[in-house]
Amino acid sequence: MSALASPSEAATPNELLPGSWTALEGTIEVGTGHTATLLRDGRVLLAGGVTSGTDWSSAELYDPKTGRWTTAGNMIEGRAGHTSTRLHDGTVLVAGGYAYSDSPTTAELFDPNTGTWTAAGNLMEARSFHTATLLQDGTVLVAGGGLASAELYDPVGKTWTTAGNMTEVRSSQTATLLPDGRVLVAGGEVTCGFECHSPLSSAELYDPSTGSWTATGDMIEAHTFHTAALLPDGKVLVAGGCCGSGYLEPIASAELFDPKDGTWTATGEMIEAGGTTATLLPDGRVLVAGTGGGQISAELYDPGSGTWTATGNMAEAPAGETATLMADGRVLLVAGSNAGDSASAQLYDPNGAS
Repeated sequence: MSALASPSEAATPNELLPGSWTALEGTIEVGTGHTATLLRDGRVLLAGGVTSGTDWSSAELYDPKTGRWTTAGNMIEGRAGHTSTRLHDGTVLVAGGYAYSDSPTTAELFDPNTGTWTAAGNLMEARSFHTATLLQDGTVLVAGGGLASAELYDPVGKTWTTAGNMTEVRSSQTATLLPDGRVLVAGGEVTCGFECHSPLSSAELYDPSTGSWTATGDMIEAHTFHTAALLPDGKVLVAGGCCGSGYLEPIASAELFDPKDGTWTATGEMIEAGGTTATLLPDGRVLVAGTGGGQISAELYDPGSGTWTATGNMAEAPAGETATLMADGRVLLVAGSNAGDSASAQLYDPNGAS
C-alpha cells in the first residue's frame, strides 16, 4: 500500500479538483446493511444486507479492471448489520449481524482464491451494528452491537475469546485503529425502543498490550451513525451522523481527536448534515458521502484548512451506504436494495473534473 501524502505534501486547494461521479451498470443483489471489503487483488467483495425477500446471504464481486460484477456464492448464513474484515492472509472474516428471524452468533470466512465460504466459529455473544478492527498482531477486535462486551478473533485457531468490557453499552459506534496500536471507540448510541435512541458523546481506548479499556475525553457533541477517519497526522476526524433523543436528526458538526492528549477540538462544519461513509483519499482529503439523515450529497474535508467543499454532482441517489477506496484511488459507493428499491453503485474519481 502506497504512503498517503500528508496535508502539507498534498496539492494546494487551488490545484485540487472536486472530482467526478460515474454510475455503474450491472445487477447488484446486496441489500441495505451489507458490507464492502477491498481484496488483495483489487476486487471488492459485497456481502449480505436486508432485501425485500428473506434470503440475505448473497455476495458478489466488483472488478475495477473490467467494470463487471460476478457472484461470490452465498454466505453460510444470511445477515445484515454485520462486519467484514480482511485478514492478513487475504481471507475475509464476516461476523455477527442480524438475520430474518434472529441474531446470528456465527462467523464465516471468504477465500478469494477459491470463492468459497467456510465457518469461522461462533462469537461469544450475538451482536449487530458493532465494530470490527484488525489489530496489528492480526487478531480482530469485535466490540459493542448493543452490548458493552468485546471479543477477539484469532485467525490461526479460528477461536473467539473475551476482550473485556467497554465503559459503555454501545451500538452504531465507530472504531479506529491508531498508529500506536490502540483502538479509539467513539460515540454510538444506547437504543431504548422503537424510534427511541440515546446518542453518546463518550469515547474510550482499547489497549491490546494490556487488554484493557479506558475512558478518554468526551466528544463535543454526541454522534451516532457517524463517520470516522484516521488522518495522516495521526488525528481522527469524526463527522456527521445523528444526534438528539427519540427520533434522530442529522447533524453537520465535525471534530478532531488528538491521541497525544486525549482531547477533542471542533473543526469546520459539514456543508450538509448527515453522511454515513468517510474515506481517506491518497491526497490526504476525506470524502464523506452517504444517506445519513437523507443526505444524498458528498463533500471533501481538507485537514490542512479544516474546511469542507462540495464534490462534483453525484451520478444518482441514494448516494450509498458503503464506500471502498480502490487501489487506483477511486472510491466505490454502493447503496443496497430494500423494500423494492433497486441497488445502485457509482464511482468517485478524485482526479476528475465536475
